[in-house]
Amino acid sequence: MLEYTIMKPEGILVLKPNAALSQEDFVGLSASVDAYLADHDSLHGVLIQSESFPGWESFAGFTAHMRFVRDHQQRIERLALVTDSAVAPVAEAVARHFAAAEIRRFPFAEHEKALSWLKSS
Repeated sequence: MLEYTIMKPEGILVLKPNAALSQEDFVGLSASVDAYLADHDSLHGVLIQSESFPGWESFAGFTAHMRFVRDHQQRIERLALVTDSAVAPVAEAVARHFAAAEIRRFPFAEHEKALSWLKSS
């Protein structure tokens, strides 16, 4: 399951994956982000906050995730990965390959520091 909020004044999308990600998670997320981007040039930042990466519910969940990244990555300025997950370095390296955004990783306990970084430019 994926909880998400768009902090509209700041243009920051906060994502909190707390269970295996499903195709349906990305249908709802895409609709919300697309509605925001209809009135804005970009998302100033995306904050992904998860103590550990929950994985995907199915291959359909994985492909929906990749489709979301493909369709939106050019309109994201900064990406903050807030996690203590052992796969964080791999996720960061993959994200750098596919995303145009400036990317920075933060320990899970430093959520506020990550949010400040997203707001700073």
